Amino acid sequence: MATKLAELESLLYLAGDTGVEQSNLCQLLEVKAPALRELAKKLTQKLSEDKNSGLQISLIKDTYKMTTSYDVAEVVEKYYQKDLSKTLSQSALEILAIVAYRQPITRIEIDEIRGVNSAGAIQTLIWRGLVKTSGKKDVPGHPNLYVTTDYFLQYFGYESLADLPVIEDFENESIDEKGQVDLFKAKDSNNPQSLD
Repeated sequence: MATKLAELESLLYLAGDTGVEQSNLCQLLEVKAPALRELAKKLTQKLSEDKNSGLQISLIKDTYKMTTSYDVAEVVEKYYQKDLSKTLSQSALEILAIVAYRQPITRIEIDEIRGVNSAGAIQTLIWRGLVKTSGKKDVPGHPNLYVTTDYFLQYFGYESLADLPVIEDFENESIDEKGQVDLFKAKDSNNPQSLD
């Protein structure tokens, strides 16, 4: 008979990138939230101790996911050809930061902040799965509202938007030689948040 740990692992595997909300896992496994957290910690530990495993458990918002670990990121990026640090332009990263901190936001509002048209870079971010449309603003023309995706949180190693660095807290080392702030440098993507 399968253990609860094995059942959790199989459910997260089946759910894929969508993951499973905590409340649904509790119902499926017939456990309370504290027991689920303990199971998730055990599974996280099991996967991290297995040097032949390329998987990890991530908690994003209230959803558990089985994702590839950062140790295998290079080969995964080759597979998807999504090495964002090399292929996203500075303007796309700038727009991503604006969306992350000001969402939901329209393209016109992004253009006003930047002073230039952002349509092309927004489409790139949508194609990369980092930004999505989330309804329309109730103003004339009903423009799309843009928000970041769960993949954005996963890629940068955040559990929720509340984990984004506070802009006022940036220190001088976050500012490059051009006087620009790297909003994603503050969080080391090689050290994702653990479930401990």
